[in-house]
Amino acid sequence: MRFEVTLPSLGDDEDAVKGGRVSFWLAEIGAVLQEGDDLLELTTDKAAFIVPCPKDGILKETCVAEGDSIAAGDVLCILETEDKG
Repeated sequence: MRFEVTLPSLGDDEDAVKGGRVSFWLAEIGAVLQEGDDLLELTTDKAAFIVPCPKDGILKETCVAEGDSIAAGDVLCILETEDKG
């Protein structure tokens, strides 16, 4: 099953990080990933964050490039998962 990985809001309050710039991808197309594995590094004006993989799957496609600005909710990549729904 195709699963779109989106950028979550990083934090729970009004100071939550709502976006940034893709510094670099830590996973390559075709990589077999487990939930919690590192996907990419996101840099904001205040810090750098590692965005984790939200579920097990194979990285099929990246939807943003290194250097791209992204916001919470943007699609980062596509995973192929075994989930049925």
